[in-house]
Amino acid sequence: MPVITFANTKGGAGKTTAVLLLSTELARRGYRVTILDADPQHWISHWYEISGNHVPNISVIDFVTSASLPVHLSENSATDYFILDLPGARTPLLATALGLSDHVLIPIQGCAMDARGGAQVLELLHYLEQRAGIRINHSVVLTRVNSMVTTRALQVVKALLSERSVAVLETPIIERSAFRDIFDCGGTLYTMDSTRVSNLDKAQENARAFAEEMMRLVPTRLTASARSTGHEAIRSAA
Repeated sequence: MPVITFANTKGGAGKTTAVLLLSTELARRGYRVTILDADPQHWISHWYEISGNHVPNISVIDFVTSASLPVHLSENSATDYFILDLPGARTPLLATALGLSDHVLIPIQGCAMDARGGAQVLELLHYLEQRAGIRINHSVVLTRVNSMVTTRALQVVKALLSERSVAVLETPIIERSAFRDIFDCGGTLYTMDSTRVSNLDKAQENARAFAEEMMRLVPTRLTASARSTGHEAIRSAA
């Protein structure tokens, strides 16, 4: 049961949207997904509530803390994927979550502030590798990308990441109205009304491609012992 953590210490980076897209797409494919909502805005929990607290194959755990996170992982071991939505700030939960993760995904928009927030996560990952010998797989996903124009700011972010030898997903998350509306409507991209939501088919295609790339990167089944070892090493290094 892999743990995929979404982290950027700057809020508004498209992190929670990416969490929801990946989670609902995995669930649509029949995987059991547990979303751990640690973001103080609780957008995932709100979405789940207006969805009637029932979306097939998805469960949501709210108010996740550094102390409760390992417990949630052990008590919900029957799930296929854990998806963790971290706060958009540097908190004690960040280091704990990284140590328990099988893959860390860092959403970044095409702006310098997002890049700095992502850089803080990358620096912590580097620190854990150097100090504790823990190599945590990670990559960047570009979010809210304009479907028509590749902006100069986006190129700057790509150059920054390339200089740091950071892996960037081939699939960016395009700016789509459906990705905003889903938090007001509840449900999934496949329960939305295509006559009311523009380019819904393209939004669905984008989410599918994003999920498929993540499934190639992250194995479906991993042993819990590897996560436990990493968590203990981080506690020792802290």
